[in-house]
Amino acid sequence: MHLFVDQLTNVDFSFLHAERGMLGETWLANVQLDGSLDEQGMVCDFGIVKKTLRNWLDDQLDHRLAVPTKSPNLTISEDGDYISLSWTYGREGERPETLSCRAPRQAIALVDAESITAESTAQWCVSQLLSEFPNTLQQLNLQFSLEDIVGSFYHYSHGLKKHDGNCQRIAHGHRSCIEIWQDGERAPSLEKDWAERWRDIYIGSEDDVVGSDNLHLGFAYRAAQGDFDLNMPRSSCYMVDTDTTVELLAAHIAETLKSENPNSSIVVRAYEGIGKGAQVSLPVGKD
Repeated sequence: MHLFVDQLTNVDFSFLHAERGMLGETWLANVQLDGSLDEQGMVCDFGIVKKTLRNWLDDQLDHRLAVPTKSPNLTISEDGDYISLSWTYGREGERPETLSCRAPRQAIALVDAESITAESTAQWCVSQLLSEFPNTLQQLNLQFSLEDIVGSFYHYSHGLKKHDGNCQRIAHGHRSCIEIWQDGERAPSLEKDWAERWRDIYIGSEDDVVGSDNLHLGFAYRAAQGDFDLNMPRSSCYMVDTDTTVELLAAHIAETLKSENPNSSIVVRAYEGIGKGAQVSLPVGKD
């Protein structure tokens, strides 16, 4: 018997890419199960399927930095409850870049793969999940897919040190669309411009900078889950003078656009992953 649950949940996380560095990402999770019927006439109760998968993905992948442990680009070490890593990346023919991170183990997903893809990550998840289901289950398939975004979007990573939950992790992120209206009309050129500004970006708070040189920025803070450190190429960072909640990022985009277009009304609808975000409206004359 075959069961399926489409768009069971979504995961927001960041991962390391061999050419692009650190990417914020959002995936939808779809699951299929094959098995024999139990005494209730079920392969597995849908409530158990949903709860088991959601809880595992929330705990083991969501709001983590996914690291491909078999990649030659990676140098990694473990010290008690902490993981330290260095990642070298870049396109062929270009000068390679390096980023590094030290974070509590619970903030890192160590994926047994050469690269982080939807397919390799799904295989890793399934290998961990099979033991969570009853004996009637014969096969578990998991697929990750992207939200179908019509228009502009960006991949960004960040960390929220004041957050009580997993958003405090210094390297997690999202794939998010952006919607902008100028003088009451949708402005796709402005949306495209922000998608370019925030392409594969780390959005950092000035308060978290602990070191800098011509090539790199160092970030560090202590949060409830522990100490977090991140060193990023300066070219991959976008700095703001506030925290990086979606509310403050939407306000930052709107205020920047307002300063560039002082005689226009501006509305910004900034998403954080799928189906959630913040909207900021600045009328004519508001600065």
